[in-house]
Amino acid sequence: MDVRFSSEQRALRDSVAQLVERLRPESVRALDDGERVAKLDAALTASGWRELRTADDAGAPWATGVEVAIVAEQLAQGAVDAPFIGPVLAADLRRRLGAAPAAAETIAVTLDLSAPARADGDAFEHAALAVDAAQATAALVLTRDGGLAQMPLGAATTGVDLTRRVVEITPGAAVAAVSDRALPADDVTQWTALGLALTSADMLGTMRGAVRLARDHALNRHQYGEAIGSFQAVQHLLADAHVATEGSASAALRAAWAVDALAPQDALAAAAAAKAYAARAARMVCETVIQVHGGIGNTWECMAHVFLRRALVSSDLFGGVGPNLTRVLEHHRIGVAS
Repeated sequence: MDVRFSSEQRALRDSVAQLVERLRPESVRALDDGERVAKLDAALTASGWRELRTADDAGAPWATGVEVAIVAEQLAQGAVDAPFIGPVLAADLRRRLGAAPAAAETIAVTLDLSAPARADGDAFEHAALAVDAAQATAALVLTRDGGLAQMPLGAATTGVDLTRRVVEITPGAAVAAVSDRALPADDVTQWTALGLALTSADMLGTMRGAVRLARDHALNRHQYGEAIGSFQAVQHLLADAHVATEGSASAALRAAWAVDALAPQDALAAAAAAKAYAARAARMVCETVIQVHGGIGNTWECMAHVFLRRALVSSDLFGGVGPNLTRVLEHHRIGVAS
C-alpha cells in the first residue's frame, strides 16, 4: 500500500476543501440558512462526487474507496450539511446489481443504525431509518433473499446529527423491487466495508474540524492577559486530541484502500478495525474540544456540539466499537475455538 496521494487525489482534496470553505455552516444559526444549503447541494450535484461509485463502461466504479473517502473527510471537516455518504452507498449498491443509476436516493438502516435495513417481500417488518436523507425521494434496502428494493420517502427531519437529516420508516411500509438478481455475499461484504470506510473517514474529518475549532478558540480566547492556548493544561488536551485524530487517519486510509484492493473479508476486517479505532477516538476528541471551550462549549451557539453530534451518529452507523472489534476478532480467529 502506497500511502501517498496521487496528483489527482490531491487535486480532488483541494477542490472539495475549496467548496467546503465557501459554503460550510460557520455557525449553528447558519444551519437554518436555506439559501446557503441550496447552493451547497447544487454545487455537490454539479461536482459529480456523489456518482463516484457508479459504473464505468466496464462496470467498475469510477473511483476507488480512497477518492470517495477523501471527499467524505473534507466535507466532514466543515460539518457540511448536505447528503453524501447515503447517496454514494446507494449508487454503489445499484452498480453491483447492474441497475441503472438514480438521483436523489439514500440507504435505509435499522433504528440503531448498526446494520442495513432488510425488507421481507414487498414490505418492512420493523421500523427503520433512511439516513443522510435531505433531498432524497427514495431509499434503497436489501431484501431477505439478497435482492434490492426501493421505497419512496416523505419529508426528512432533523435528528441527533444537525448536519444530516433522516426519515423514519414505519413497519409495513411498501417497497418495490429494483432488480430480481440476488446480491452475492461477497458484494454485500465489500459494500459493508465501503460503508465502514466512509463513516471512518467522516469521523476523521469531524475530528479534524473540531480540533481546528478548539485551536482557533485557544488562540483567540484570553485569560489573565494570555491566550489560553499558552496554558500547559490546554496544550496537553489539544495534543492528545491531535494524536488520536492522526491515529485514526492512518487506519481510515488503509480501510479506504482495502475496499477495492483486498479480498472482501480482508477489506471488511480492515474497515472494522478503522471504525472501532475512530469511533472511540472521535468521542474523546469532540468531548475534549467542548472542554477546551470551557463554559461556552456547553452552549447551543458553539459549533462544538455540532461536531460531537455528527461523530456520535457516524460512530453508530454500520456498528460502533463493540460490533467492529468483534468483526476483527472473528476474522483473525481470536477467541474462536480451533
